[in-house]
Amino acid sequence: MADGIKLIISGPSGAGKGTVIARLIERLEALSEAYYLSISMTTRYMREGETDGVSYYFTDKAKFEALLAQKGLLEHNVYNGEYYGTPAAPAEEAFAAGKIVLFDIDINGGRQIRERYPDAVTCFLIPPAFSQLEKRLRGRGTESEDKIRHRIDIARGEYAAAADYDYVIVNDTIDDAVEEILAVVMAERCRMCRRKPLLSI
Repeated sequence: MADGIKLIISGPSGAGKGTVIARLIERLEALSEAYYLSISMTTRYMREGETDGVSYYFTDKAKFEALLAQKGLLEHNVYNGEYYGTPAAPAEEAFAAGKIVLFDIDINGGRQIRERYPDAVTCFLIPPAFSQLEKRLRGRGTESEDKIRHRIDIARGEYAAAADYDYVIVNDTIDDAVEEILAVVMAERCRMCRRKPLLSI
């Protein structure tokens, strides 16, 4: 059985993280790699088209706070008065089974997970140039100028925090970015700490 890997993927808005992760999952399935995409838990209401256990784990505040008190969440935050967090049990079960555990998470969530799992592998996804990030955000045509400027300011702060990550993945093309992530997985599997038992004679 292949070693499990905890793989954190973060990146600023406009970096294409969702698209890259979706393609990465397609490649993992094509390669018959066992993986688990971590699903967040939230106390907000379920929107039309969402499914419990797929989009999010939906719960109430009392249950969320109880899980938090039991250290059953890898990370958590509050947004717009609602709780969001990553349940520990499904991720730990998947890792124990030798799966690649994918965390699609922001900088703050990634930092909290790294505190819990110092052996987690962290990838920061960026476009080839910061100017392209702004171009992609404007190209969406879905937000006001003020919101775009706010996202750009947040992205600058995220770039500054990227030095804490192990790898920088450049999303010039989706396929190339996915291949870089797969190369990271292979390199991590070859680390001495993972392969040392094979050296026993």
